[in-house]
Amino acid sequence: MTFEQLAFYFLASVAVISAMMVITVRNPVRAALFLILTFFTVACIWMLLEAEFLAIVLVLVYVGAVMVLFLFVVMMLDVDIDQLREGFGEYLPIGATVAVIILLQLVIVLSSGPFEIDQMPAPAAASAEYGNTHQLGLLLYTYYVYPFELAAVLLLLAIVAAISLGLRGRVSSKKQKPDEQVRVRKKDRLRIVKMNAEKQD
Repeated sequence: MTFEQLAFYFLASVAVISAMMVITVRNPVRAALFLILTFFTVACIWMLLEAEFLAIVLVLVYVGAVMVLFLFVVMMLDVDIDQLREGFGEYLPIGATVAVIILLQLVIVLSSGPFEIDQMPAPAAASAEYGNTHQLGLLLYTYYVYPFELAAVLLLLAIVAAISLGLRGRVSSKKQKPDEQVRVRKKDRLRIVKMNAEKQD
């Protein structure tokens, strides 16, 4: 067994165990920390597969931004653990049944012929000058440039729609009015009151 295989089995075991801890621990802060460990371990597996761009994006975007923000929100909120655990026993049989069915399906699919090691050999090692980030950039901005731009426009529309839906109908929401701000005058904002001096006895 080679070093790459040993590293893969070790990282895969850590990823599976940490993913199980995400859904089994009672503290949401610890669950978020285990999820960060899962993302980081999967990034290491992608590094073994020579997909360094995906590994860097996973660490920077999910671990460095999304999970830190989620962890900050969880720590700031006063989460009632007992209330979250209410009704857990009622749905446990259904959840266990679904998990067993999914596990059986995975075993059946992975034990079939097309997924054997002989059918899917390891790819040839790339040269030292090869970088999949460069190749991915060439594909995105040449062959897939129109789908890439379309996806960017759709994401922008989703952001605008989410903001519009969040502010719709809220009386307490504060909005800026640039047309009124540029026309502001001193007498509209400042009022000078003249008062006689008073002496306190």
